[in-house]
Amino acid sequence: MTIRRLGKVDYLPTWEAMKRFTTARNEVDADELWLLQHPPVYTLGLAARAAHLPRSATRIPVVKTDRGGQITYHGPGQIVVYTLLDLRRLRIGVRQLVRRLEQSVIELVGQYGISASGREQAPGVYVGDAKIAALGLRIRNGCSYHGLSLNVDMDLAPFADIDPCGYPGLRVSQLRDLGVEDDIDTLGEKLLATLQSNLWNSHPEMETR
Repeated sequence: MTIRRLGKVDYLPTWEAMKRFTTARNEVDADELWLLQHPPVYTLGLAARAAHLPRSATRIPVVKTDRGGQITYHGPGQIVVYTLLDLRRLRIGVRQLVRRLEQSVIELVGQYGISASGREQAPGVYVGDAKIAALGLRIRNGCSYHGLSLNVDMDLAPFADIDPCGYPGLRVSQLRDLGVEDDIDTLGEKLLATLQSNLWNSHPEMETR
Protein backbone atom coordinates (compact mmCIF):
# COMPACT_ATOMS: atom_id res chain seq x y z
CA MET A 1 0.00 0.00 0.00
CA THR A 2 1.29 3.41 -1.00
CA ILE A 3 0.35 6.74 0.59
CA ARG A 4 0.73 9.92 -1.45
CA ARG A 5 0.54 13.26 0.30
CA LEU A 6 -0.22 15.67 -2.53
CA GLY A 7 -0.89 18.93 -0.68
CA LYS A 8 -3.32 21.36 -2.35
CA VAL A 9 -4.01 20.27 -5.93
CA ASP A 10 -6.56 21.19 -8.59
CA TYR A 11 -9.50 18.84 -8.99
CA LEU A 12 -9.47 18.10 -12.73
CA PRO A 13 -5.86 16.90 -13.11
CA THR A 14 -6.21 14.85 -9.93
CA TRP A 15 -9.34 13.17 -11.26
CA GLU A 16 -7.60 12.44 -14.55
CA ALA A 17 -4.65 10.95 -12.67
CA MET A 18 -6.98 8.67 -10.70
CA LYS A 19 -8.56 7.40 -13.89
CA ARG A 20 -5.19 6.77 -15.53
CA PHE A 21 -3.92 4.92 -12.48
CA THR A 22 -7.02 2.73 -12.30
CA THR A 23 -7.02 1.94 -16.03
CA ALA A 24 -3.34 1.01 -16.08
CA ARG A 25 -3.08 -0.96 -12.82
CA ASN A 26 -2.82 -4.74 -12.68
CA GLU A 27 -3.40 -7.38 -10.03
CA VAL A 28 0.01 -6.89 -8.41
CA ASP A 29 0.07 -3.09 -8.26
CA ALA A 30 -0.12 -1.70 -4.74
CA ASP A 31 -3.27 0.01 -3.52
CA GLU A 32 -2.89 3.74 -2.92
CA LEU A 33 -4.36 6.41 -0.63
CA TRP A 34 -4.02 10.02 -1.83
CA LEU A 35 -4.22 12.64 0.93
CA LEU A 36 -4.88 16.17 -0.33
CA GLN A 37 -6.93 19.36 -0.35
CA HIS A 38 -8.63 21.02 -3.31
CA PRO A 39 -9.13 24.70 -4.18
CA PRO A 40 -12.84 25.61 -4.20
CA VAL A 41 -14.85 23.39 -6.57
CA TYR A 42 -18.33 21.89 -6.82
CA THR A 43 -18.42 18.33 -8.13
CA LEU A 44 -21.45 16.58 -9.56
CA GLY A 45 -21.90 12.82 -9.28
CA LEU A 46 -23.73 10.64 -11.79
CA ALA A 47 -27.03 11.06 -9.90
CA ALA A 48 -26.90 14.88 -9.86
CA ARG A 49 -29.80 16.83 -11.33
CA ALA A 50 -30.15 20.42 -12.50
CA ALA A 51 -32.06 21.26 -9.31
CA HIS A 52 -28.91 20.53 -7.32
CA LEU A 53 -26.75 23.13 -9.06
CA PRO A 54 -25.67 26.31 -7.22
CA ARG A 55 -28.67 28.61 -6.83
CA SER A 56 -26.77 31.84 -7.43
CA ALA A 57 -23.99 33.04 -9.69
CA THR A 58 -20.62 31.81 -8.49
CA ARG A 59 -17.00 31.85 -9.54
CA ILE A 60 -16.55 28.40 -8.06
CA PRO A 61 -16.08 25.86 -10.89
CA VAL A 62 -18.68 23.11 -11.32
CA VAL A 63 -17.29 19.80 -12.57
CA LYS A 64 -19.38 16.84 -13.73
CA THR A 65 -17.61 13.66 -12.65
CA ASP A 66 -17.96 9.89 -12.97
CA ARG A 67 -18.38 9.15 -9.26
CA GLY A 68 -21.56 8.04 -7.59
CA GLY A 69 -23.74 10.44 -5.65
CA GLN A 70 -24.92 13.96 -6.32
CA ILE A 71 -23.39 17.38 -5.64
CA THR A 72 -20.83 18.35 -3.04
CA TYR A 73 -18.27 21.07 -2.38
CA HIS A 74 -14.52 20.80 -1.86
CA GLY A 75 -12.32 23.60 -0.58
CA PRO A 76 -9.30 24.48 1.53
CA GLY A 77 -9.58 23.25 5.11
CA GLN A 78 -11.23 19.99 4.05
CA ILE A 79 -9.36 16.66 4.11
CA VAL A 80 -9.80 14.61 0.94
CA VAL A 81 -8.60 11.02 0.75
CA TYR A 82 -8.88 9.20 -2.57
CA THR A 83 -9.01 5.43 -2.17
CA LEU A 84 -7.47 3.61 -5.13
CA LEU A 85 -8.14 0.04 -4.09
CA ASP A 86 -8.40 -3.42 -5.66
CA LEU A 87 -11.64 -4.64 -4.08
CA ARG A 88 -11.14 -8.15 -5.41
CA ARG A 89 -7.86 -8.45 -3.56
CA LEU A 90 -9.44 -7.00 -0.40
CA ARG A 91 -12.34 -9.44 -0.89
CA ILE A 92 -14.97 -6.79 -0.22
CA GLY A 93 -17.76 -5.23 -2.24
CA VAL A 94 -18.86 -1.62 -2.58
CA ARG A 95 -21.18 -1.74 0.43
CA GLN A 96 -18.39 -3.06 2.63
CA LEU A 97 -16.02 -0.39 1.34
CA VAL A 98 -18.51 2.36 2.15
CA ARG A 99 -18.96 0.99 5.67
CA ARG A 100 -15.20 0.84 6.26
CA LEU A 101 -14.68 4.40 5.03
CA GLU A 102 -17.48 5.64 7.28
CA GLN A 103 -16.13 3.68 10.23
CA SER A 104 -12.69 5.20 9.76
CA VAL A 105 -14.12 8.71 10.11
CA ILE A 106 -16.32 7.68 13.04
CA GLU A 107 -13.28 6.30 14.86
CA LEU A 108 -11.24 9.43 14.13
CA VAL A 109 -13.82 11.86 15.51
CA GLY A 110 -14.44 9.50 18.42
CA GLN A 111 -10.85 10.15 19.51
CA TYR A 112 -12.05 13.69 20.31
CA GLY A 113 -15.13 12.58 22.21
CA ILE A 114 -17.48 13.23 19.29
CA SER A 115 -20.25 10.72 18.61
CA ALA A 116 -20.88 10.21 14.89
CA SER A 117 -22.75 7.70 12.74
CA GLY A 118 -23.52 6.66 9.18
CA ARG A 119 -26.91 6.39 7.51
CA GLU A 120 -28.14 3.44 5.49
CA GLN A 121 -29.79 5.47 2.73
CA ALA A 122 -27.45 8.47 2.72
CA PRO A 123 -23.76 7.46 2.76
CA GLY A 124 -21.47 9.71 4.74
CA VAL A 125 -20.82 10.52 8.38
CA TYR A 126 -23.12 12.63 10.54
CA VAL A 127 -22.83 14.32 13.91
CA GLY A 128 -26.41 14.68 15.03
CA ASP A 129 -28.32 15.88 11.97
CA ALA A 130 -25.30 17.58 10.35
CA LYS A 131 -23.04 15.94 7.77
CA ILE A 132 -19.34 16.14 8.49
CA ALA A 133 -17.94 13.75 5.86
CA ALA A 134 -19.08 12.86 2.34
CA LEU A 135 -18.37 9.76 0.24
CA GLY A 136 -18.37 9.21 -3.50
CA LEU A 137 -16.90 6.25 -5.36
CA ARG A 138 -16.39 4.83 -8.81
CA ILE A 139 -15.67 1.14 -9.44
CA ARG A 140 -13.89 0.08 -12.64
CA ASN A 141 -12.76 -3.47 -13.32
CA GLY A 142 -13.10 -4.30 -9.64
CA CYS A 143 -11.04 -1.31 -8.50
CA SER A 144 -12.20 1.86 -6.73
CA TYR A 145 -11.27 5.50 -7.07
CA HIS A 146 -12.58 8.81 -5.73
CA GLY A 147 -13.14 8.49 -1.97
CA LEU A 148 -14.10 10.65 0.99
CA SER A 149 -13.92 14.23 2.26
CA LEU A 150 -13.93 15.40 5.88
CA ASN A 151 -14.71 18.99 6.85
CA VAL A 152 -12.07 20.31 9.25
CA ASP A 153 -11.68 24.09 9.24
CA MET A 154 -13.15 25.62 6.09
CA ASP A 155 -15.57 28.18 4.74
CA LEU A 156 -18.89 26.33 4.84
CA ALA A 157 -20.82 29.09 3.01
CA PRO A 158 -20.62 27.40 -0.44
CA PHE A 159 -22.61 24.46 0.92
CA ALA A 160 -25.52 26.83 1.58
CA ASP A 161 -25.84 27.51 -2.16
CA ILE A 162 -26.52 23.85 -3.01
CA ASP A 163 -28.48 20.88 -1.70
CA PRO A 164 -25.51 18.97 -0.27
CA CYS A 165 -25.50 15.42 -1.63
CA GLY A 166 -28.92 16.19 -3.13
CA TYR A 167 -30.71 16.75 0.20
CA PRO A 168 -32.46 20.13 0.51
CA GLY A 169 -31.73 21.79 3.82
CA LEU A 170 -29.07 19.29 4.86
CA ARG A 171 -26.86 20.88 7.50
CA VAL A 172 -23.10 20.51 7.32
CA SER A 173 -20.60 20.80 10.12
CA GLN A 174 -16.84 20.69 10.64
CA LEU A 175 -14.43 19.59 13.31
CA ARG A 176 -13.29 23.09 14.26
CA ASP A 177 -16.88 24.04 15.17
CA LEU A 178 -17.07 20.91 17.32
CA GLY A 179 -14.11 21.96 19.41
CA VAL A 180 -11.32 20.04 17.66
CA GLU A 181 -8.18 22.17 17.69
CA ASP A 182 -5.68 19.89 15.97
CA ASP A 183 -4.54 21.20 12.59
CA ILE A 184 -5.50 19.63 9.28
CA ASP A 185 -2.14 17.90 8.81
CA THR A 186 -2.42 16.14 12.16
CA LEU A 187 -6.00 15.10 11.44
CA GLY A 188 -5.06 13.89 7.97
CA GLU A 189 -2.43 11.57 9.41
CA LYS A 190 -4.85 10.26 12.01
CA LEU A 191 -7.44 9.59 9.30
CA LEU A 192 -4.87 7.70 7.23
CA ALA A 193 -4.15 5.52 10.28
CA THR A 194 -7.80 4.61 10.84
CA LEU A 195 -8.27 3.96 7.12
CA GLN A 196 -5.30 1.61 7.02
CA SER A 197 -6.63 -0.27 10.03
CA ASN A 198 -10.14 -0.65 8.68
CA LEU A 199 -9.37 -1.30 5.02
CA TRP A 200 -6.74 -3.97 5.52
CA ASN A 201 -8.19 -5.75 8.54
CA SER A 202 -11.35 -7.80 8.75
CA HIS A 203 -14.17 -6.19 10.75
CA PRO A 204 -17.32 -8.25 10.06
CA GLU A 205 -19.43 -6.07 12.37
CA MET A 206 -19.00 -3.14 9.98
CA GLU A 207 -20.84 -4.91 7.20
CA THR A 208 -24.09 -5.51 9.12
CA ARG A 209 -25.61 -2.01 9.12
